Amino acid sequence: MKKLRELLSKGKEPTEQRVESTVKELNEKDFDAFIGKADKPVLVDFWAEWCMPCLAMAPIVESLAKKYAGKALFAKVNVDENPGLAMRFGIYGIPTFIIFVNGKEVRRIVGAVGKAGLEAELSKFIA
Repeated sequence: MKKLRELLSKGKEPTEQRVESTVKELNEKDFDAFIGKADKPVLVDFWAEWCMPCLAMAPIVESLAKKYAGKALFAKVNVDENPGLAMRFGIYGIPTFIIFVNGKEVRRIVGAVGKAGLEAELSKFIA
């Protein structure tokens, strides 16, 4: 409270604290290491900035990441910035969600399936 009063008395507003995302951004350099060392199921969101359905699903992925923290890991891959990963995993439509368990793909969901649809698929792999 003292710090807040001090800032306000100087005519400065306190800066908003940045909330850390629970969804890790992956690229071609760190993808294999992240997926390979994961001891929980990993849901990877393949997306692009220009994709409206992808943008609609982003807050859903964030909310699931918070809900299943400690039970699953969540990551995203921008296909425009990582075309090698998009090609490697045969991403032809976005958003595409791939669930990995023990480093292997176990489920693929294509399209903006909504929270219930995505959660239903993910829950099959969470103990």
